[in-house]
Amino acid sequence: MDSAVIQLLVLAGIAVFLILRLRSVLGTREGYERPPEALPGTKAPNRRGFDVIDGGADEDITDHVSAGSPQAKALAEMKRIEPDFNVSEFLQGARGAYEMILMGFEKGNMDELVPFLSRDVFESFDEVVQLREREGLKVDANFVGVREVELADAAFDTERKEAEVTVRFVGELTSVVRNKEGEIVEGDPNTIKQQRDIWTFARVMGSDNPNWKLVATGG
Repeated sequence: MDSAVIQLLVLAGIAVFLILRLRSVLGTREGYERPPEALPGTKAPNRRGFDVIDGGADEDITDHVSAGSPQAKALAEMKRIEPDFNVSEFLQGARGAYEMILMGFEKGNMDELVPFLSRDVFESFDEVVQLREREGLKVDANFVGVREVELADAAFDTERKEAEVTVRFVGELTSVVRNKEGEIVEGDPNTIKQQRDIWTFARVMGSDNPNWKLVATGG
């Protein structure tokens, strides 16, 4: 068999493996073509219903989860420990963190992500990045925007005061995989793909460290 054909088959096999590994780490992608859009606005949402009056519902919580649900109770505990905590503002921050972490991973800038990832998540991401480097593959990615950000779950450990908030994202980006020669072996730079992820962030409420860490990923 011609050596060029063998090389192409090897690269194709590597690309397929990377795609499967990326899906297990970051979630799933669905492609479709349309003109790129501007990034969503970064204006913080209005803080309405932050205070609970006469035992009434806290709309900052009930805007995102059902009143009286385990998630609502968990969020209320977070706010009891840390009164300045605001769910809507947290989701706005999660939107920015999603872009930063996703693009940092795509570009292989793992050192910049250390403060925002748990050890397990960092090692999982770093394994894929190192595999790409060993195979001489490079990802060229461009973040288009976030179409959806939704609070999926919330939990609070009263003993450790550790909060966990799970967020469902639908992002949009373009991404291609190139070999050592700069040739595209996977993807299309003109195709915008949807990236669906479910990420869990954790933090000890009331601590001096304001950073939430990404502790689990899925799709």
